Formats: sequence, structure tokens, C-alpha cells
Amino acid sequence: MANKHRIIVALSIAILIISIATGCSNNIKRVNNQPVSKTEFVLGTVATIKIYDNASEEVFNKAFGKLREIDKKMSINIDNSEVIAINSNAGKDFVKVSDDTFYVIKRGKYFSQLSEGKFDISIGPLVKLWNIGTEYAKVPTEEEIENKKSLIDYNNVILNESEKSVMLKKEGMMLDLGGIAKGYGADEVVNILKENNIKHAIINLGGNIFAYGNKQDGTPWNIGVQDPNLSRGNHIGIVQASDQTVVTSGVYERYFEEDGKRYHHILDPYIGYPVENNLAGISIIARSSIDADSLSTAAFVLGLDKGIELIEKLDNADAIFITNDSKVYITSGLKGKFNLTNTNFELIE
Repeated sequence: MANKHRIIVALSIAILIISIATGCSNNIKRVNNQPVSKTEFVLGTVATIKIYDNASEEVFNKAFGKLREIDKKMSINIDNSEVIAINSNAGKDFVKVSDDTFYVIKRGKYFSQLSEGKFDISIGPLVKLWNIGTEYAKVPTEEEIENKKSLIDYNNVILNESEKSVMLKKEGMMLDLGGIAKGYGADEVVNILKENNIKHAIINLGGNIFAYGNKQDGTPWNIGVQDPNLSRGNHIGIVQASDQTVVTSGVYERYFEEDGKRYHHILDPYIGYPVENNLAGISIIARSSIDADSLSTAAFVLGLDKGIELIEKLDNADAIFITNDSKVYITSGLKGKFNLTNTNFELIE
């Protein structure tokens, strides 16, 4: 590949593992107070569930089975998914979908409206045009961008509540639920853990973290907040969370470089290009992961001032904003719950 065009994808491939198991195939018991852990590649990312209680293997099977089910329904990279069926019938007809897919699309429309279109589930044409995160990533022409922008409007995603069916009003429109499906998946895993009497767990869907319950000593979980300048797993600080999700969006996740300029994957539906607003990363802390997933993109595209304004209006949601000049801003609900540990960053209060 030409030197001017270097693709960088911040994604590792995991091997399916169950870390600790007893001789009985139906039961998995903790050893030396270590969590029981399982990892799979699903929803386009590495997903890990760590349970800090004794658990049956069936719990893991149910949880990952649900994640695979969501992926098959909502992926735009699986030929027979429900979202592909909706996109294929754009401008033509309604498509009946499952309760899962209908709920996610309905919730996606809500956050599209809340953010005044800065988060828009109909952004699929632009996502496919840029192809960031694939070997086909390229900078489109102005004409190509203008043509695709005309197809993006969440108001043209039509829902039939009684029949649980969806239609895209214009031919060529495309849903992309990549900014919300992982959050829904995390919430569904939490529901499965509750149903199976699990009390303490950490769910990690490619950086979408759900701190389920408390630690076993009753104290909150300490969740690292991603350093947007480094690869996943490097932190700038710690946030305390109990029965809360921490979802991060940032320029470090997926990007490519062309002619010496970096283009990241967070696109502004209004201009058709990756967002340039001095934000490097944002983490949302909320009770619902589907909400946090949507809000992380919406607040990032809105920028620092309008993003903080949006989050402050909402119940059960807070945010950490990190700028390109290494300044950190937090919303009011995180006072005393966030500890900046990296001295290269400055907390602005």
C-alpha cells in the first residue's frame, strides 16, 4: 500500500477462552478469588465478561448467545441481517423486524432527535463512503460527500409501532447501528446476569464497560478512563462506578492517514467529514449502556460546550471530556468520583 495511505485499526483479535473451569462441565467456580472470564469476538469487537461469583457455564453461553443474536440482526456486514433488509428496501417498503431491532432503532431515533442530528442512525451512506476501519478507506470527493449527505435524515426513518416494522423513506438510505448496538448488547448481558442471580461482574464490549453491582467488598468498581493519545488500555484516570456503564468515543479507535493527514471514524452528518473540534475523547457514565453509547457519539460531535450542556440536562448521565491540548473537563455529577492519575493531563474545574 502507498506510503501516503496507511490504515491503522485499533482492534485486536481474541481467542475464545474460559479461564477457570472445574471438572463438572455445567459449573464454573472461582479459584483463589479470581474472576471467571470468557472472551469472544462479536459485534465487531473483542467482548469479555468477568464474573466475580460462582457461575454456571450456561450463564456465559446465554450472554454470548444474546450478543451473537444481536450481531446477526443489526450488523451491516452480515448479508441477511434485519438492518441489511431494511437498507435493501429503502424507498420501497416496510420491513418487519424483531423486538430487539425495533427497540434499538426507536431508541436511536430518540437520541438522533435529542442531539439535533449530530448523532444520526441513518449515517450509513457516509460510513460506507469513507470505509474507515477497512482496507478500502479513502478520502471521498466533495461531490460524493454532498450526494451522500442528502440521504442522511433520521426523520426519514419511519416506524410502524403496531407491526414492529421499519422503512427508510428514500432509496439509497442506510441505517448504521454501530453507534448504539454494543450498548444494547451490554444492557442485555446485564439482564441475563440478573436473571441468573449474579451479583458482581464486569462486561467489556470493546471499551464499552458495564460495572455490574459493586465489588465484593461493597465498594464501587474503579474503571480506567481511556487515554485518547494511546492504544486501548492506557488510562488518564479512574472513575468510580456501581451498576453503571462507562462508554468512550475517541479519535484513537479507528482512523487512517492520507497525504500526511489523519482521518478518524467519528463523522459529522452535517458536513460529511470526520469531526474537528479540539476533542480527543469523551467518556459517558450512565445507568443504561445503550444511552451512553449514543450519547458518547452525540456529545463528541456537538463539541465541548454544547456536549457538556446536553449531558447536564439529562438524569443519570455524566461525562468526561478530553481535549487535544490534554485538558480534562467533567460534568457536575462526577465531582469527587473521578481521580485524574496521569500528570500529563490537567483537570479543569
